[in-house]
Amino acid sequence: MVETITAEALRDMIDADEDFVLFDTRSPESFEDWHIAGAKNVEYSGSDDELVGEFDEDAIDADDTVVTICATGRSANGFANYLEDEGYVNEVKTVDNGMEAWSMVYDIVPIATENDDLVVVQLQRRSKGCLGYLVGSKRAGEAALVDVTRATDEFLEAASERGLEVTHVLDTHIHADHISRGRQLADKLGVPYHLGAPAETRDPQFEFDPIEPNDVVELGDVEIKAVHTPGHTTGMTSYLVDNEALLTGDTLFVESIGRTELQFADKDARDGARVQYETLHNVIMTEPNDVKILPGHFSVTNDGEYIDVTPGQPMFSTVGYLWENNEILRMDEEDFVEHMFDNLPSKPPNYEQVIATNAGEYEPEDEDEETELELGPNRCAATSDSAVADD
Repeated sequence: MVETITAEALRDMIDADEDFVLFDTRSPESFEDWHIAGAKNVEYSGSDDELVGEFDEDAIDADDTVVTICATGRSANGFANYLEDEGYVNEVKTVDNGMEAWSMVYDIVPIATENDDLVVVQLQRRSKGCLGYLVGSKRAGEAALVDVTRATDEFLEAASERGLEVTHVLDTHIHADHISRGRQLADKLGVPYHLGAPAETRDPQFEFDPIEPNDVVELGDVEIKAVHTPGHTTGMTSYLVDNEALLTGDTLFVESIGRTELQFADKDARDGARVQYETLHNVIMTEPNDVKILPGHFSVTNDGEYIDVTPGQPMFSTVGYLWENNEILRMDEEDFVEHMFDNLPSKPPNYEQVIATNAGEYEPEDEDEETELELGPNRCAATSDSAVADD
């Protein structure tokens, strides 16, 4: 009998390095756009309940454990039953809600801090490479949530499990790759929703509590200072947490830097790159070497491979390490500007519609449309590969 498992169970099988064969039954086009690392593509029609693509029965043995996945679960379940009925395998599992469910799998990872009052938790959305944060004070029992996605329950549970009450919600910027739920969550909780005041340049169609550069949000004795870091967008704001960590949004990543041409285009594109250069060299890299860099994203390839990070493990670097090892940061300004336009990755899927949604200009019809807008990995980095040299 085919066993139905959750996307989280599949994650646990992958992390435990279990021995199994994963079949993705979507179309070859969908598979090439985005799939889980190591998956094999065999197209199966959920509506017609029949094999469409070619299947090599020699690819598996009868005693193999097989897992099937598709977009929503229908065709994968059909293929799982096909494998079982034909006697190809003895144990077959199918992922409930397929890649839609996989796109919402989270890892909740504490980040070590020097201040024993300070709590920093990193929420990793492993399929898209999105990172959000909980910042809190144990003694005050208060927390702020940063870059909240549609998975608001994950953020609220992270706070609740640590006995913290959410008193502020912040976004680093108006996002282009995923739908933010910070504003809606703040409204639900009745707490302030902050964007950096420079976000007014993006003309958001909603009210928010602007935080000016160098202003501070206080959680007891823990301070979150707004640091204006334009380049990825004009309104990009990073948050310096208690002088220990900088939440850099899409400005600086563990393995790369943020691209600039999603907002800045045509003749303004190189101007945007120059702004990014100034931000990186004159703002972020002037922080002490031991300040942790906690980015808003990590890179996931279309093949589901992770670049310079491991899901479930803390994802951060330091100012000093990146200054020594990030090849783009070591460029002079002219080389930097030109580099920003050489071999840029493709733009995030549906990014214009996602920006419109997050700016309050567009409202998706339902959850299905939101899911469709978000499918696939983020592409916010300026490079497809790592820009950080190995030690």
